Amino acid sequence: MTTWGLQVDALDVARWQFGVTTVYHFLFVPLTIGLSVLVAILQTLWHRTGDEKYLKLTKFYGKLFLINFAMGIVTGIVQEFQFGMNWSDYSRFVGDIFGAPLAIEALVAFFLESTFIGLWIFGWDRLPRRLHLASIWAAAIGSNLSAYFILAANSFMQNPVGYRINPESGRAELTDFVAVLTNKVALVTFPHTIFGSFLVAGSLLVAVAVWHLVRRPDNPDTPAYRFAAKMGASVALISTAGVLVTGDIQSKIMTEVQPMKMAAAEGLYTTESPAAFSVFTVGSLDGSREVFALKIPYLLSFLSTGDPNGTVHGINDLQAQYATQYGPGNYAPIIPVAYWSFRFMIGFGLAAAAIALWVLWSQRRGRTPRSRWLLRAAVIMPILPLLANSFGWIFTEMGRQPWIVFGEMLTRDGVSRSVSLAEVLTSFTAFTLIYATLAVVEVKLLLRYAKAGVPEITEPDQPDDTDDDADRPLAFAY
Repeated sequence: MTTWGLQVDALDVARWQFGVTTVYHFLFVPLTIGLSVLVAILQTLWHRTGDEKYLKLTKFYGKLFLINFAMGIVTGIVQEFQFGMNWSDYSRFVGDIFGAPLAIEALVAFFLESTFIGLWIFGWDRLPRRLHLASIWAAAIGSNLSAYFILAANSFMQNPVGYRINPESGRAELTDFVAVLTNKVALVTFPHTIFGSFLVAGSLLVAVAVWHLVRRPDNPDTPAYRFAAKMGASVALISTAGVLVTGDIQSKIMTEVQPMKMAAAEGLYTTESPAAFSVFTVGSLDGSREVFALKIPYLLSFLSTGDPNGTVHGINDLQAQYATQYGPGNYAPIIPVAYWSFRFMIGFGLAAAAIALWVLWSQRRGRTPRSRWLLRAAVIMPILPLLANSFGWIFTEMGRQPWIVFGEMLTRDGVSRSVSLAEVLTSFTAFTLIYATLAVVEVKLLLRYAKAGVPEITEPDQPDDTDDDADRPLAFAY
């Protein structure tokens, strides 16, 4: 099919659909992971101190957490659906391996999370306080466990381990489940993702709290918002440090298992020792050579190998090596996508950290933020780490191309052969429209309840074990 002078086939549309739905779904994931723990911490503070402001903040941010959690479930279902619809050859190839971690994620982590979230919602005046507190912690643990099993499955695509190829069926078969779960890519990707999630959640705390502090300076709940702003900014800064440390480790592992991805991330065309980090690079139109670059000497060698004088292989040399190893073909990803997504990931994350520093500075010596410029910065703050997370995943997946399973299966070989271009276009259009609608609903709900502020509440009474009024209605948290 030709569209606006471009040749488009089912593979192209299937890749676009998977990219759109994956990035959209991941807008909800980091906020769910991070906010679940922060809400649990707030409730723990209330449980230990009895201070009403912590209870108000627990219910306030808990409501935002539940809205986001519901949207994440809806969008996540489509991810599983796509494997069977558009990528059946890929599913057939890795099904034996993917099935194990994804099944555990659904049966253990997700059900743990969902069950205890239900208990938390309905149990405010029905469960003992300690048991109710344990419910939100169990849900938070479930969210993080869920992330690990999914990342273990994805890490197999980046660095296949614990398998063998059946010569008769041509399928990858699981031989060592422990090796899959302890894949070195998964072990470093998990903390990197978790820290990124806390950066998003901390940014949301800051944005909402600063909005109320600046727009409603006489609010009687100012102490609660001041605490939320400090907590969110502190979490954001700690998370940024965690992201940088784990990212450094991840870059070294990436250089080891996927050297082409690292070379593409830096726009490095020829092997260098030592190699400089490219702050800005312009390449030729065919992506085969560097035209202009602004560089920091020795930094790329250190990031890639831990040695300032280490050798970093270039795109052209790796292309020749892969062509010899795997056969003729282009084994370089789209260089501008890999290069700029890597920098956007870093840049947006550091911008969020800078705003967090500003927020803490504005509250020094007991001051309350009043700056309109700070308000503008704080309002956009949650968007920055969301963009950083999204560009990080775009880099992770696009930098692996043309492989869908590195070294074992090309992306073009994983698409469903029986699905036509018209069918993929139909599903792509339908999902995109549905997601656009859900985005509007999500944003309106979050803004509505965020602007409403912390609730006026009365502390729930401890449940009376002698109460025989079994027919009294369940009380919602909100």
